[in-house]
Amino acid sequence: MDLSIIIVNYNGEKYLDDCLSSIFIQCEGINFEIIIWDNASSDDSNKLIKANYGNRVTLIESKMNLGFAGGNNGASKLAKGTFLLLLNNDTILIEPIKPALDLMKSDAKIGALGIKMLNGYKRYTNSCGSLPKPYQLIYFKLFSSIGGPFLNGEFQAERPIEVGWLSGSFLMTPKALWDDIDGLDESYFMYVEDVDYSKKVKDRGYKRIFMPNIEYIHLIGFQSAKNNLLVKGYRIYINKHFKGLKKLIGHACLSINEQVKKFKGNYGD
Repeated sequence: MDLSIIIVNYNGEKYLDDCLSSIFIQCEGINFEIIIWDNASSDDSNKLIKANYGNRVTLIESKMNLGFAGGNNGASKLAKGTFLLLLNNDTILIEPIKPALDLMKSDAKIGALGIKMLNGYKRYTNSCGSLPKPYQLIYFKLFSSIGGPFLNGEFQAERPIEVGWLSGSFLMTPKALWDDIDGLDESYFMYVEDVDYSKKVKDRGYKRIFMPNIEYIHLIGFQSAKNNLLVKGYRIYINKHFKGLKKLIGHACLSINEQVKKFKGNYGD
């Protein structure tokens, strides 16, 4: 088995058919499996999966919502592939992803790989960045975009680029490395677990690679109403990865960021 595609679903009935259909089209030439972890959905997601994809996917129906990290970790325990692909339920693959898998196979030092993300209007949306420094937590955009072509998506040379972190909406990684890292940190219920995973990949000496020549659609993506979860996530990140003065600076900058978001009214509940 080359690739285990893991989808964590929560009330994603309206997205699942497009997502799954695109996988079967764009994964031609790959020996793959699909594992769907359902986080106790209250819609008819599981009925749709069973009716239309019953014998083509492995469905795990969790009785509890374990979040993005918990769902991916649970599903990965059943994965048989040499590589894993974490894929959001509201994504659509629009190009073959075999070149991404082939690149990972050709370079054993690639620990994580992502591709170019488009939003629901097929406009470029950033899906990678540099790993945050303490002072940059005052404004997330300081590290959430690398600059240059990452600002507008106009990549002149469509070659793979090494980056700091990659979005978990499409994240390919070797299963052996995933197991060594112990998957995603379940302290993060939603958001920042992908940045944390990328940091651990780097700490083990592996590259994080972005491929701008393959595109996918992510229909929803981040919403400002979830800023509170993003702030909570980076508080965990600071406590895990910074020490001493860097830790103090990180918390101070994040607190300013949080207060600005609350003042603007886009912090969330």
